[in-house]
Amino acid sequence: MRLVAVIIALFLTCAAAAENAVPTMADPVTNKRAVQLAEQLRCLVCQNQSIAESNAELAVDLRRQINEQIAQGRSDGEIVDFMVQRYGEFVLYRPPFKAVTLLLWLGPGLMLATGLAVLIYNLRRRRGQREEQPLSAEQQEQAELLLAAGPDHERQ
Repeated sequence: MRLVAVIIALFLTCAAAAENAVPTMADPVTNKRAVQLAEQLRCLVCQNQSIAESNAELAVDLRRQINEQIAQGRSDGEIVDFMVQRYGEFVLYRPPFKAVTLLLWLGPGLMLATGLAVLIYNLRRRRGQREEQPLSAEQQEQAELLLAAGPDHERQ
């Protein structure tokens, strides 16, 4: 229970600190562009946040590099390519669809399809096991006696 409380406290701390993580630049258009680029890149320390959301030192440094490269006149593609070249494709928050990332993209769908197939298999197997067997002559006789006795009949 304490572990859950600690985890929740950490998430709330990260969420509260994320408000201060946006880059500050004088030009609102440049600022918006920097934020959009930062949202495309994963924080290599946090891994579940973009560098726009993270306050880790590396994320702050990456946002500073984005601002510097924007000031140098580089395009968004050039900036993203620079980050990928320097940190690898893991820095991309949405990795490209290629052979290396095939399982990453198709994995959830494959898991869902496998789960549905197992569910259908189990339901069909259960249905096959529940097929009613005909009553034996003795069981048929007992049922007819119980029905003939009516609802007032007490069991012995």
